[in-house]
Amino acid sequence: MAKRKYIVILGDGMADLPIEALGGKTPLEVAEKPHIDALCAKGVLGLVKTVPDGMKPGSDVANLAVMGYPPAKYYTGRSPLEALNMGVDLADDDIAIRCNLVTLSDDEPYERKTMVDYSAGEISNKESRQLIRFIQDNLGGDDVDFYNGVSYRHCMVKHHASLGTELTPPHDISDKCIDGHLPQGKYGARMLDLMKKSYELLKDHPINLARIAEGKHPANSIWLWGEGTRPALKPFQEVFGLKGTVISAVDLVKGIGTAAGMRIINVPGSTGTYETNFNGKARAAVMSLLDGSDYVYVHMEAPDECGHQGDLKHKIQSIESIDRIVVSYICGSMRANGLPYSMLIMPDHPTPISLKTHTATPVPFVLYRSDDEKSGGPTTMCERTAAQTNVYYDDCNDLIKEFLGGKD
Repeated sequence: MAKRKYIVILGDGMADLPIEALGGKTPLEVAEKPHIDALCAKGVLGLVKTVPDGMKPGSDVANLAVMGYPPAKYYTGRSPLEALNMGVDLADDDIAIRCNLVTLSDDEPYERKTMVDYSAGEISNKESRQLIRFIQDNLGGDDVDFYNGVSYRHCMVKHHASLGTELTPPHDISDKCIDGHLPQGKYGARMLDLMKKSYELLKDHPINLARIAEGKHPANSIWLWGEGTRPALKPFQEVFGLKGTVISAVDLVKGIGTAAGMRIINVPGSTGTYETNFNGKARAAVMSLLDGSDYVYVHMEAPDECGHQGDLKHKIQSIESIDRIVVSYICGSMRANGLPYSMLIMPDHPTPISLKTHTATPVPFVLYRSDDEKSGGPTTMCERTAAQTNVYYDDCNDLIKEFLGGKD
């Protein structure tokens, strides 16, 4: 018999709260997702806690958990994982810090500005590369250096440093005044100085003047957050005995895969938005499984981005695209090739439309095995039906051990 394949379909931020405009239902409840729901009826539906008590509900913590690395043991910060995928070689005494390009209001002084857009209008890679290079030329080269990432997501490295600076994720303060959310603690003054100087450098940059003329949000400031030190994960194959592959548009998730020694596939057209190349991701996942991988982690950022932006229409659309394009194709391909497989479908955390940020609430999951189909299960995957099953994992690692049969 063919060797079993393991597939994770991670819809970042898919889970939500009941929404009045949807008649008290959630996006997962109203989305047309016949393929996921069919697997739900033949598999196990339940809730799982992905964010340990006392930890912030970031995609870094939650994706580590879903990949089988207990965050309490392995988490060293968000930005170092992203830096790893960018090819940044962190020294033992380096601190990596996420550097967003954001849109702030023109209120003065700097402290009175509002976080208009944490993503600077999903700025393009071409534009952001030029802006980060400009920031590096003017602010880098002493105790800090800036490195290009994807779209609005970049990295700053503070050399000969240690942890202890309090930094706020910009997506947590959308539409809010930034006063009260500015850097504090060990290097707070230095971080704030860099952010203020970046505003003076970027506000009249030709790229931003062109964006304003086109009706787009300018990338008029950097925003620093997510400090951490160099990660050290056990190789995924050593932990679970499986050759793993990661497919994602974002440096964070690819960085976890890199740290775990997994193969990283970069799919052309992967943007992290609802316009990402879903079809390319699905085909890349199947090709990796046919080409020797035992496990593939297909991460899709789109529902999370829509949650942060309060975009209900496209959050529902993203869930439907994951179902219609990704789940349908992968399951069909596994059947066509006669491969037994286990599939785990879940978000990493909720990103409620009403809050525009993450929460630590347990999330619904579907665990399906093609050679161990159940009958009479719930007919839809959503928060409500998952809670009704009374299937609950208080520790995500227990679910992943059940899914993969490995041990930490």
